[in-house]
Amino acid sequence: MIRARPLPFTCSAVVSDVDGTLVTDDKYLTESAREAVAALRASGILFAVTSSRPPRGLAMLLGPLEITTPLAGFNGGIVARPDLSVISAHLLSPQTARRAVDILDASELQVWVFTGQDWLVRDPAGAYVAFEAGTVGFQPVIVDDFGDALDQAAKIVGVAEDFARLEQCEPAMRAALAGEASVALSQPYYLDITHPLANKGAALTEIAALLGVPLAEIAVIGDGGNDVAMFERSGLSIAMGNASLQVQQAADVVTVSNGEDGFAKAMERFILPRAASGLGKAS
Repeated sequence: MIRARPLPFTCSAVVSDVDGTLVTDDKYLTESAREAVAALRASGILFAVTSSRPPRGLAMLLGPLEITTPLAGFNGGIVARPDLSVISAHLLSPQTARRAVDILDASELQVWVFTGQDWLVRDPAGAYVAFEAGTVGFQPVIVDDFGDALDQAAKIVGVAEDFARLEQCEPAMRAALAGEASVALSQPYYLDITHPLANKGAALTEIAALLGVPLAEIAVIGDGGNDVAMFERSGLSIAMGNASLQVQQAADVVTVSNGEDGFAKAMERFILPRAASGLGKAS
């Protein structure tokens, strides 16, 4: 069920999370989602995406959605142009990267390391490796040791099929890396560790500046704990129906799940009536 409370808001841009939001759980971009983005464009509303995926893993959206705006990959760790050339990069310090890997190893979690171009794993048969390859559209590099990759890590991920273990690791990791990294669950099975400025709140601020749109005129939509940082800076925040209760409570309004075309329905219900081009404000 879509839930909303009246809010005065005029929309000039929408910034959307991808996995769990813009696409279905099987990573399918529905026709309704495509049509919704086209309707935004026709109404003069800019559209951009931000994701925990690497920029390279967002390339498959560019054509179908006709995206011409900056892409914020790695939760803002790398902001890139649609041709994937880098606008800005925030990488983990080598010391922080190594400490993060040590903590994940001690917690007996799988560890993935993402640099600007590569995804490194130690166990190709590990949980979610095949799933992630299907999501980002490329295969990992298999290594015995992460070595020098930790000198240029954009994101480190702790992975587990036991969601409770990741939830337990999150506060410990955040405390251990306080001031050195941003730590958040992007999915129940992924714990992301990125540079302090590689969070979706900072990414939203950077995208707003690049688009020339005030934060107060930007609507954001997402489903993960890492989306809350952009909820806090936006003019209107929308949580997906598949989001946790905590994430839903952090948003201004809630749509239905990504399995029920929640993104498209949110655009129709909350955004298109609020276009800055003169369509007026919705209550």
